[in-house]
Amino acid sequence: MEGVVIRHRTVEANGISMHVAEAGPEVDAKGAVLFLHGFPELWYSWRHQMDHLGARGYRCIAPDLRGYGGTTAPPDVASYTAFHIVGDLVALLDTLGLAKEPGVAEKQFAPAHAKRLMRQMLCHCFSHGVFCDEEMDDNKYPTSPLPPWLTEDDIDYFVTSFEKTGFTGAINYYRNFDKNCELAAPWADAKVQVPTKYIVGDGDITYNFEGIQDYIHGGGFKEDVPLLDEVVVIPGSGHFIQQERAQEVSDHIYDFIIKF
Repeated sequence: MEGVVIRHRTVEANGISMHVAEAGPEVDAKGAVLFLHGFPELWYSWRHQMDHLGARGYRCIAPDLRGYGGTTAPPDVASYTAFHIVGDLVALLDTLGLAKEPGVAEKQFAPAHAKRLMRQMLCHCFSHGVFCDEEMDDNKYPTSPLPPWLTEDDIDYFVTSFEKTGFTGAINYYRNFDKNCELAAPWADAKVQVPTKYIVGDGDITYNFEGIQDYIHGGGFKEDVPLLDEVVVIPGSGHFIQQERAQEVSDHIYDFIIKF
């Protein structure tokens, strides 16, 4: 044993009182490690690992789970589902003030890099074969001129917002691709039964995915969207088409909605 002090306290979390053992630094830690015991154990089962990692600069946290040791034991059997346990742990971490370790995407899309990111994405990504799936470095497009449809004021508008909020909320939409497919499974064969007009740039990276053009122009799109009125492909434009060809897109939308 390396002699790291084990600290004990009781934390109110998710409607119960949780006994928690901790070791290692509370501030300036290399990271936090949450230890969860099994049956029939207690936080104490992790004492050796807490000592080992706490001595190496990690904040170690080991609660007695609900029903064990010094933590509240609700009398109702239904209070011990996996959802209750997860709720306890999430609330515990929130109460202890542990910030999340940033994801891979957040490291690349840091708010401090918003100016560079917005310039690169609006000018170079998702269009004409560029998907930006490689790491975007600070020097790749340092002095690229803006396209005629984009001004420095436009860039600054986006930057001001993303510097304040970061990109996590926007990225989370893409983290739910698989979940969305699962949730939408009952409607897999449903048709879009509203009048529709589809406008896309021929340089949009998504329009050039394998099989997409066959689907759009070969009948598959019309089959899924029976009231599809028109498909408009605008030559020489990319992903951000409503900005790149603002007047043209506005005219197409107006020409469509005045029919109704």
